[in-house]
Amino acid sequence: MTLFTEQEAKMLLQKVIKLSKAEECSAQLDGSIEGNIRFARNSVSTSGIINNAVLGVQVAFGKRVGTATINEFDDASLARVVKRAEELARLAPDNPEFVPAIAKQTYKPTDTFVDATAAITPELRAQVAADCITPCKASKLVAAGYLSDNQSFSAIANGNGNFGYQKYTASDFTCTVRTEDGRGSGWVARNLADVSKFDAKSEIQIAMDKAARSAEAKALEPGKYTVILEPAASAGLVSFMMNSFDARQADEGRSFLTKKGGGNKVGEKVFDERVTMYADPADAGSAVIPWDEDGLPREKMPIVTKGVVDYLQYSRFWAKKQGKKAVGQPGNLIMVGGDKSTMDLVKTTKKGVLVTRTWYIRMVDPQTVLLTGLTRDGTFYIENGEIKYPIKNFRFNESPVIMLNNVEEFGKPVRVADDESPFVMMIPPMKLREFTFSSLSDAV
Repeated sequence: MTLFTEQEAKMLLQKVIKLSKAEECSAQLDGSIEGNIRFARNSVSTSGIINNAVLGVQVAFGKRVGTATINEFDDASLARVVKRAEELARLAPDNPEFVPAIAKQTYKPTDTFVDATAAITPELRAQVAADCITPCKASKLVAAGYLSDNQSFSAIANGNGNFGYQKYTASDFTCTVRTEDGRGSGWVARNLADVSKFDAKSEIQIAMDKAARSAEAKALEPGKYTVILEPAASAGLVSFMMNSFDARQADEGRSFLTKKGGGNKVGEKVFDERVTMYADPADAGSAVIPWDEDGLPREKMPIVTKGVVDYLQYSRFWAKKQGKKAVGQPGNLIMVGGDKSTMDLVKTTKKGVLVTRTWYIRMVDPQTVLLTGLTRDGTFYIENGEIKYPIKNFRFNESPVIMLNNVEEFGKPVRVADDESPFVMMIPPMKLREFTFSSLSDAV
């Protein structure tokens, strides 16, 4: 069994906690049914369904902590995993940053489970693959993509009487389309809460169009350009920046949010006044489970309002040390935008560069959040409101902090998931000035 009901999960976790002889015990039970289909070179290569459930147990003797996991749930296995966690705790040194288990909390359920997504069948996955492969074959293009989906649950409990349970679903789609000679490449991706709103036949046309149009790419001199970043292109940069919204990093002088002379920049204007971001676990387009990894309840909270920093994340240890209240770490990031599409932003651009996707992003300087990476899968030159011709890809060296001070206009936010980020994000397309492209890239 991989999908436990709330009652079943609660009974198992309570049993685990009663088995422990440690001073405190916390347990987490997660389970899922995950389906997928992968295709490449216009043919399905793999497809499957994975069922799994995992129990994690953490115990403490004083400040000595031990953890153990298991995916068997008979009484002997439960006793074994608790015993192993306790053995490890007795061997462990004191953790100087140990914080006791949280007290009993109240969690407000969020709308994270969509029946249509939970009901995805192998036939539906195969149809998505066919809807991508068939038109590509007909147009002498080559498709490679991946569709994954899951229905899952998470349950937490501890010896202080805390308990939480929630079900959730999600689905991800990505597809790269290339010309037969490999000189043109297009890409499309969607992170989906409700798969019934996804139309693969329509989405694949985006990647096909970019692949066909990018085949005769011209070289453009590196430099600073007005740029239009599609949501997927800016998501990776923004998520890297959000890693710095940590109070300890700022207070210890390791962040762009460190205040000169000490302290942090909460309450200071750091970005363009058009930059507003917030978190809301119950957001209709990006709902997440209502607690974080420590079991703290997530709340709706402002992060940046009209360019002013409102929030830094305090771990429970750092909050105690600094005399602050620890709140649940956000699970989503919602960036306020306008009503325009990416192409609407193109139409208002005299000269600039359209970027479909950024890739292989790496940190250069943590204190300024200077990042480097590559454009990929469709980069185009814009002139007088039109896409004139494809251009060769660039390496960029840019800080999202500077980027979000060079705002021309934001479009309509869309749901995006970034592989490097714990967030579900609602990110708009962005029109920005003076974006730094440092060199040309041979990437396609």
